[in-house]
Amino acid sequence: MAKKPAKKSKPTTKAKSTKRVVKAKLAKPVKLVSKPVKKALGKRAAAKPVPKRKGNVFPLDKAGLLAAYRTMRTIREFEERVHDEFATGDIPGFVHLYAGEEASGTGIMMHLKDIDRIASTHRGHGHCIAKGVDVKAMMAEIYGKVTGSCRGKGGSMHIADLSKGMMGANGILGAGAPLICGAALAAKYRGDGAVGISFVGDGASNQGTFLESLNLAAVWNLPAIFVVENNGYAESTSRDYAVAVDSYVDRAAGFGLPGVTVDGLDFFAVYEAAGEIIRRAREGGGPALLECKMIRMFGHFEGDQQTYRAKGEVEDIRANKDCIKMFSERVVESGVITRAELASIDDTAHALIEEAVAYAKAAALPTAKDLTNDVYVSY
Repeated sequence: MAKKPAKKSKPTTKAKSTKRVVKAKLAKPVKLVSKPVKKALGKRAAAKPVPKRKGNVFPLDKAGLLAAYRTMRTIREFEERVHDEFATGDIPGFVHLYAGEEASGTGIMMHLKDIDRIASTHRGHGHCIAKGVDVKAMMAEIYGKVTGSCRGKGGSMHIADLSKGMMGANGILGAGAPLICGAALAAKYRGDGAVGISFVGDGASNQGTFLESLNLAAVWNLPAIFVVENNGYAESTSRDYAVAVDSYVDRAAGFGLPGVTVDGLDFFAVYEAAGEIIRRAREGGGPALLECKMIRMFGHFEGDQQTYRAKGEVEDIRANKDCIKMFSERVVESGVITRAELASIDDTAHALIEEAVAYAKAAALPTAKDLTNDVYVSY
């Protein structure tokens, strides 16, 4: 007699904890290589001593901590404003907001240079800002204006800036992974130590292109890093319902890749793990996977009614699971940074976004003559 199929687990907003989850604690000095990271990455993840800084238990000096906060706050201000502006009907197309996920993009991108390439997702604003793309040009692009980073032809889901190593956000799920294999192959031939990083969400991780890219990167031993930003819902389906494994690290192991799972709300956990994975790739150690378990504050897209979420869930996220609040509380509690210093950054970020919106609204739309420009590359 056939057995009854196993009962599907109920959707949950809280990701299952695993022994691989890395979460830094304020009470003890932050080590650059935790045991889970070292074990996952092998011999190439040898620990580097943390510079001794009086009163600072973090792996970044004060300037670095302020820079991290500035990036995260700029992303949050940008996304909150796009949320408001989209509601007016002035922004064409769709937008997918990165608010709530700032610790992941910032913690990873702080280790990168302009020669390093990234391929983003449809939820790419945060990646762009963290990689150094001009905020005013981004806002103009979202408004479809000729002064945008792609001259108004890309919109929210296709912002790119090759001068910053930003190969583009992508409206096709998982499509950035094979692009990064190409970028990583080029870096390997140049021998300049550059790396390529592909971002996907938990939904896109089921795409064939992503899985094929893991295999290709492993076969060619590419300096490629695959980041799974697991917000638990893909579009509107619980990860526990749609993915057979408990951790994406298990999936990476099937292709012979090392992997690490971290608390994506913990900037320091992301920063630590990303630093070691990126260093390993630069030194010829090959590809790896980094899973960041995180939460998005808005729906999958603007207009998403979020009926798949529990009552009061979004309010709880903003009150208790805000990665920026968590970061600021820790650095202030440590005495390294004052609330006044953070407030000053808040004001600066707010003013920058105000300028960006004004710049975008005042810019001209593309003309009919612009339609055939940029179709072919000129050499």
